[in-house]
Amino acid sequence: MTHDLRPARLSSRDILRVGAVGLRARRARVVLSALGIALGIATMVAVVGLSESSRADLMARLDRLGTNLLTAEAGKDPTGRPVKLPKNAVAMVERIGPVQRATASADIDARIRRSDVVPEERTAGVTAQAVRGDLLAALGGEVAVGGWLTPAGERLPTTVLGAVAARRLGITGPGETIMMNDTRVAVVGILDPIELAPGLDRVAMVGFPAAERYFGFDGHPTTVFERSTDDSVMDVRAVLARSISPGDEAAIKISRPSDALAAKAATDEGLTTLMLGLGAVALLVGGVGVANTMVVSVLERRQEIGLRRSLGATRGAIRLQFLTESLLLSALGGATGALLGAAATYGFARVQGWTAVVPPWSLAGGLGATLLIGVTAGLYPAIRASRVHPTVALNSI
Repeated sequence: MTHDLRPARLSSRDILRVGAVGLRARRARVVLSALGIALGIATMVAVVGLSESSRADLMARLDRLGTNLLTAEAGKDPTGRPVKLPKNAVAMVERIGPVQRATASADIDARIRRSDVVPEERTAGVTAQAVRGDLLAALGGEVAVGGWLTPAGERLPTTVLGAVAARRLGITGPGETIMMNDTRVAVVGILDPIELAPGLDRVAMVGFPAAERYFGFDGHPTTVFERSTDDSVMDVRAVLARSISPGDEAAIKISRPSDALAAKAATDEGLTTLMLGLGAVALLVGGVGVANTMVVSVLERRQEIGLRRSLGATRGAIRLQFLTESLLLSALGGATGALLGAAATYGFARVQGWTAVVPPWSLAGGLGATLLIGVTAGLYPAIRASRVHPTVALNSI
């Protein structure tokens, strides 16, 4: 009676144990090889996480600030001469049905100095504008220190400084004074940065009546701001210039401040793609390191391979052993890198005041990439190990 002899098959548990033994025997080399994989995965996870966190923060800011603000600025006529907006531009804009709020500001000719002992040419990079009392509410701005222009304050030589203007002038709070031309003006407040109108951060603002009385303002606004319902923004944009300056609408420049924030998001996407490419390069370098480690491991363990083959291990078992080692090595680096990338995202987001977002697909994709790297890097060494002849291997002892 004959019996078929079949090679013994290793269980999954035995395969993992044999593969882990090979890694534990060379810990320093394993750590260095896994580090290359970890850095690549950490870079990719962190880049995706930070990009998503930044985008989430930007979307939250847009929701808070609103995307329904439009600005109309005076441009130039076909001959190149500056165009003035009509004095009643705000009233004309308010006649547009969907418009909820309209206000205006205007450039005024006033040199700003910290005090009367500072030469007139040293303006510290701060300009002056006349503003309406409802400007702050329309823009969604906030007062950092002090207060805003009151109905009485709009007629007096008082000013509210933008955040940058206050810093450049060395003003820290209300009660101090600055010089606007030869007029001493009292500071009543300092604003927080205005995201939808960053130009106002570098401005000293006075009321329209005060600008006319003290600085020769002619009453023509330079910029009109309006807010409408969200669904009607584009419709209002189409008629805004014509409503402000009928027959000369080509000289009016219409813009949507929130578009600048949206453009920033698009710029961040391009940078994210670049950084992902750098992470992929780091991951590729890590894969080469794993392949190199496995090739060296095969050369060093020829005697072990020959002994196992002599005791009945099949070529498939040898291939599976070394392929498992490569997968475990890559998985170790991938798991470490995913944790490092997530930790970096949470840490940086916390510092920036963002809500940390680590998409699950980035972690899953990172781990999947490491397994692919492990299979690719370990395939050739595994095949090479399985082809080692037992006799040749044992004779090399």
